Amino acid sequence: MTDGLLLVGASGLAREVLAAGITGVVGILDDKPGLLGDRIGGVEVVGTIDDAASRDEQLLVCVGPSAGRRAVVRRLAGLGVTDDRFATYVARSARIGSTSDVAAGSILLDGVVVTADALVGHHVVVMPNCTITHDCVLDDFATLAAGVALGGSVQVGEAAYVGMNAGVRQGVTIGGGATVGMGAIVLADVPDDQTWAGVPARQLGVSA
Repeated sequence: MTDGLLLVGASGLAREVLAAGITGVVGILDDKPGLLGDRIGGVEVVGTIDDAASRDEQLLVCVGPSAGRRAVVRRLAGLGVTDDRFATYVARSARIGSTSDVAAGSILLDGVVVTADALVGHHVVVMPNCTITHDCVLDDFATLAAGVALGGSVQVGEAAYVGMNAGVRQGVTIGGGATVGMGAIVLADVPDDQTWAGVPARQLGVSA
């Protein structure tokens, strides 16, 4: 495998990763017409997403929305890109407990704290200053916006999104594809694909 790292997606997330001090980035891949040769955060756009299949560098998918990130990873898999191509980025100021695990493809930005026996899946994005406490499980492609706090044994399902500064009580499950609004306080399980918000959080469009 060639030395170096390619960021997939010329996005705000890519600029955050670069600003956090990631090293070894040799280019960005993006499909937006006319972007080839432009510089994003000081790094040149060197090709399209499909070009990843014909290159040898490691890859870090910097697509912000959970569903979009999952779609890109599946697209790359269809082109023959294997799991060992994906890098993991944990910012220098993040703290990962010795009994916790972060899977390939995930991004944990500045100030993130992961305590004991937590599992962060593949291609998860955790924005700055989130707290993930003991025995939490974040399934593949989940996204935590800045400032989220998860109590112990919370499970966040595949491609779920938890909005900025939300808090989730211990033992609660956020279903796959679900959305939790910013500042929400989640005291009960959120079913798959539903959107909850408020204090306490409840399903949008459903009266108390």
